[in-house]
Amino acid sequence: MRIRVSSRMLVFLCLLQAGCGGSAGSQGGEGPGGREQSLALKGKEELELGRRAYAEALKPYRGKVLPADAAPVRRARAVLERLVGAAEIEILQREMNLRTRGYRFEWELAVVRDRQVNAFCVPGGKMAVFTGMLDMTGDDDDFLATVLSHEMAHALAHHASERLARERSGDGFLGGLSYGRMQEEEADHMGVFLMAFAGFDARKAPAFWARMRQAHGGGGGGLAEIFSSHPSNESRVRALASQAPRATAAKKRFDQLKAARSGR
Repeated sequence: MRIRVSSRMLVFLCLLQAGCGGSAGSQGGEGPGGREQSLALKGKEELELGRRAYAEALKPYRGKVLPADAAPVRRARAVLERLVGAAEIEILQREMNLRTRGYRFEWELAVVRDRQVNAFCVPGGKMAVFTGMLDMTGDDDDFLATVLSHEMAHALAHHASERLARERSGDGFLGGLSYGRMQEEEADHMGVFLMAFAGFDARKAPAFWARMRQAHGGGGGGLAEIFSSHPSNESRVRALASQAPRATAAKKRFDQLKAARSGR
């Protein structure tokens, strides 16, 4: 998501730096979409780091995490459960070219009572969404699925591990920003397919980002995209408007193949 850098995120980045010094170097191989991707963390390292980062990230919000039986929590977890089901579809994993062997995800979601329009997912799948973001999505589960699927995609694509590998390689400032935008665009692309395969309306993804653009004053002003680690909301709306029909068509074809096989 397009978020401000907070103390929570700084703690998370510090944990990344402190927790991985013993890694045996980067792992080469194919990443999402068939691109080259070097990772700094092995499966167990990534999972353990995510657990630690999650605990640290939630510390400032003690007393603000809603109980499991609260309506917003039940709703958000129901949306997440459907997305997790989609992420486990083998044909979709293969099409996305996800690295799953040797990795484990502990999908978990906390809802935090806070006005910030934000959500995050640490390596390994633990997530949080703030009530300010729930206010932004309203009662539209497709909007909420847009947010959660994007955050899930970062974990599925091992983006944090990849960023750490690039930091160790000495990537420059502007190069790092460009790479951050690429990861955000990749998470958008993966997320819209997760949405569709989970049975949500992928066409709502660009509509959600249009809402975010409107909430931020129509998207005018601010840093030029080249100086940001995130694509502009306008860019996201355009890209998702192109990708959503493809995701919807892929899900339709998948359902047709399933029906044909079950009718044999």
